[in-house]
Amino acid sequence: MMIGPNMKNVLVVSFGFVCLFTAYGGLQNLQSSLNAEQGMGVTCLSVIYAALILSAMFVPSILIKNLGCKWTMVASMGCYVTYSCGNLYPGWATLIPTSAVLGAAGGPLWSAKCTYLAMSGHLQAQREGRGISRAQDLLTQYFGIFFAMFQSSAVWGNLLSSLIFSQDTHVAEIPEEKLQYCGVGLCADDFIQSGNYTRPEQKLVYTLMGCYIGVGLLAMALVAVFLDNIDREVTKEFRGNREPFCSTFLATIRLMRDRKLLLLIPMTIYSGLEQSFLWGEYTKNYVTCALGIHYIGFTMMCFGACDSLFSFVFGKIARFTGRIALFCLAALTNFGCTMGLLFWRPHPDHFVVFFLIPGLWGIADAVWQTQINALYGVLFPDHTEAAFANYRLWESLGFLMAFGYSPHLCLSTKTYLLLSGLAASVLTYPLLEYLVRVSPSAPVKYSKGATQEREMEELQSKFLPEGAPQSLQG
Repeated sequence: MMIGPNMKNVLVVSFGFVCLFTAYGGLQNLQSSLNAEQGMGVTCLSVIYAALILSAMFVPSILIKNLGCKWTMVASMGCYVTYSCGNLYPGWATLIPTSAVLGAAGGPLWSAKCTYLAMSGHLQAQREGRGISRAQDLLTQYFGIFFAMFQSSAVWGNLLSSLIFSQDTHVAEIPEEKLQYCGVGLCADDFIQSGNYTRPEQKLVYTLMGCYIGVGLLAMALVAVFLDNIDREVTKEFRGNREPFCSTFLATIRLMRDRKLLLLIPMTIYSGLEQSFLWGEYTKNYVTCALGIHYIGFTMMCFGACDSLFSFVFGKIARFTGRIALFCLAALTNFGCTMGLLFWRPHPDHFVVFFLIPGLWGIADAVWQTQINALYGVLFPDHTEAAFANYRLWESLGFLMAFGYSPHLCLSTKTYLLLSGLAASVLTYPLLEYLVRVSPSAPVKYSKGATQEREMEELQSKFLPEGAPQSLQG
């Protein structure tokens, strides 16, 4: 069976992100435990997402229009590789700058990816001569395929870390008296004195970082060599007639005037909160504390496998179940897991539970990732760059909030804050669905010379075939 050019491009983007986030995802899960001294690990994660917020606001539009989606992804991936290099010799002087560089690249990387997939879906619908409903189905399908493959990166990155760190000869038995600090009994200053915290041998850290640097470079090569440059003509024309920087920046701000976007913000922030809670709090306060750092990878593989599998499943069945049912499933699953973590006192005897919770969390996260991304693509098809820049901005704010207060609050307080974010999402999402139903095609009101309207006209003139249905012409 032949694979069409659009599907080939979706697969290339997906494989590239799998390689890149095999490195970054595995390293991110380790940071709160591997560099726990003086809260250095979570501080670096905070720097990453603070820089990502700024880059999501200022960088994506101008970079994508100058370089195009393809080369924006390649350049951003190179910035991610520097973070693995910084972890070869971890310290404030190496981790803070490389964290800032990675965060600055995060906004354009994800915006370019989302814009590329959204453009591919709309172009495929145009080639088939079908309407906007087909484009919506393709967007859901493409994002489902992407996240099914992307989330598998958690399996490979965590498998690498656990296999390498399990060779450590310094792993010791955990005394019973230290286990009392694990779970919600743990406060910010207790971690180093509690549980099974021992840093792996430095030679094992070098081995792991070398593997992560290698797969990061492979990601850059895959995208640079095999991805089609579908927006080359638009990019070339923009470079020949540059607009002021403020006009591209304001496109992201203007979209915030849309009520649909405002109602999406709580759920987008929660997406960042729930991921950071699992990566930062669960890995440190439950897994490392009760089992040891070498088990982080094995438990988070369960999260990655379930996230990957169900991203694909939900991408396929969303057209039959509707997104409301899927969001309800995710909310109930996260609520149940979070309440369980409030009352569970982790112990090595509860071995299966350490894997069960990340697995269920992965099922819920599969819904948040595929359906929120698809919502941004479906609700703002004429403003994809600004929409996905907003998505990364607000999700990154969730990460920044969680990693920012992590060193200063007890785990019980952080758990209640996570539940508050879920409650805000549950309250605002029905209002969004109501607004979508009563005004499904209500346009966003922009000024007459708005950058995004001119950009859409360029895209239509370059890519729409003559005689295309009016429904495809915005």
